[in-house]
Amino acid sequence: MMNLDAPRPRLPALTSLRFFAALHVVFFHFLAFKIVSSEGWFGQISSIGYVGVSFFFVLSGFILVYTYAGRDTQARDFWRARFARIYPAFAFSLLLTGPFFFFATLMLNVPFFAWFSTHLKLVVLLVPFLLQAWVPLAALAWNSVAWSLSDEAFFYLLFPFLKKRFLRISLPGLSGLALACWAVSLAMSWTYVLRNPDHLQVIDADVLNAFWLNAVKFHPFARLPEFLLGMACGAMFVKFRRTAGPGGDGKLALPLVLAGLAIAATVAHFSARIPYTVLHTSLLAPAFAAIIFGFALQPRWGALLSWKPLVFLGDASYSLYLLHSFFLGPFFFTQTGVPRHRGVGWYFLYFVLALGVSGLVYRFIEEPSRRKLRGSPSRPALAGSTAVALS
Repeated sequence: MMNLDAPRPRLPALTSLRFFAALHVVFFHFLAFKIVSSEGWFGQISSIGYVGVSFFFVLSGFILVYTYAGRDTQARDFWRARFARIYPAFAFSLLLTGPFFFFATLMLNVPFFAWFSTHLKLVVLLVPFLLQAWVPLAALAWNSVAWSLSDEAFFYLLFPFLKKRFLRISLPGLSGLALACWAVSLAMSWTYVLRNPDHLQVIDADVLNAFWLNAVKFHPFARLPEFLLGMACGAMFVKFRRTAGPGGDGKLALPLVLAGLAIAATVAHFSARIPYTVLHTSLLAPAFAAIIFGFALQPRWGALLSWKPLVFLGDASYSLYLLHSFFLGPFFFTQTGVPRHRGVGWYFLYFVLALGVSGLVYRFIEEPSRRKLRGSPSRPALAGSTAVALS
């Protein structure tokens, strides 16, 4: 039986899953930048790689509840710990991507950068403070993938005030809350599809400067239900482990993981028939929650995900997520911005470089900075696992 107040071990399988979710986002950008073809099974899977961010939001809510349940951590200590977790690598990514962003914004006549060019002062104010997602047309500015960090910063602001409330809810109540969060998110997506406030003839990932579409995709209020769903599932997991024991035999884990994977595979197969905004946000959130819950039970058959090299890749996946786009240009684009179709060897070299640099950033920037910035807590707290969400 699990004591709510006892220290909880890390869940290395969930760390490894972060790597695969980040890799899915990388594959999506290969496709979005016309580096690879959309034909075949790889193209079909890559075309919905943006759902990896939904996985991160659900995982973030889940693991933060798991980590901090039963810990008497003050809000300012929690916020300092999260700042120490996300900001050093984020700041490094801004330094790395800044020269190209400002050059493209000021010197190139490219539609993607047009809004940033006319609102550059606002962009420079918003992005370093992780506020870009609050202004839909600024969400993809500077380092485009960092819009999700803007959302996560808002989630972190709310978490200390929500944690105890979630843990006081019964298991049936948490199930209902998770379902309600999913329903609210779907309602927002479907409302956009039915009303089409941007008056678009085609709604897909190639549309980048539609105000309301960007709001549905990137705004913190629009993505909050996924984080709350993850929190509800994290509270369910803590309560389940407290009453049902370790569950390491995989009896519950296997059906959960298989169901989640089956739903994800089915959605991927029929993705071309599903409205883009519905698929982009939380359609797969329950499937992701099932996969996360199942592997969190640490079944014996999932031991491969606890393999140390794979866990290290999961640890480095945050830097991979932030930096992977920076390496696409030198490898796969001409000086005029035309995509190059490279051989297999170039993709191998790209991943060697991207993963290698990400590992170095994790080891020599993320980890040392986190230790220095966290400082001493305001009051003693229980020793627990380190939150392993991407953000």
